[in-house]
Amino acid sequence: MSTPRRKRLNRKGRLQAAKKWIPTYEGKNLVRGYKKWFGVDFICAIKELEMLGHEINEKYKKQILKQEEAKRKAAKERKRSKKEELIDDPSWQNAKFYFIAGYTSNGVPYGITWEEYEEKYSETNQDDTSDDSQDNLNNDFFDDVPF
Repeated sequence: MSTPRRKRLNRKGRLQAAKKWIPTYEGKNLVRGYKKWFGVDFICAIKELEMLGHEINEKYKKQILKQEEAKRKAAKERKRSKKEELIDDPSWQNAKFYFIAGYTSNGVPYGITWEEYEEKYSETNQDDTSDDSQDNLNNDFFDDVPF
């Protein structure tokens, strides 16, 4: 089942459709009803209703803005913690492999072993710590990639 046309409208289309929809709305909260009917967020609903000439209570607008900001902060925090979780997750390493690129059909891991990593990358880093050596280090790594 596809998304209803009213939820796919751009602002211009919503404003035109809203002129006909608002008189038929029977709910208590016009902003919430607009949000649900047209599939927009609260901030967009408030802006568009004001564009249509409806007055929205300032206290209500501040409350909505505060809630939306809290949602954004929470989402940002979840995203940041998820990234940290992935970084802290050692599932891409084990005692034998520095980086596990994947597993064979029998479940055997393959990738860069700790010995290969130390041999190729650690010694190069200790000899010359300039930015040029870092570029060479990255180029050396990609030269060995088989694809």
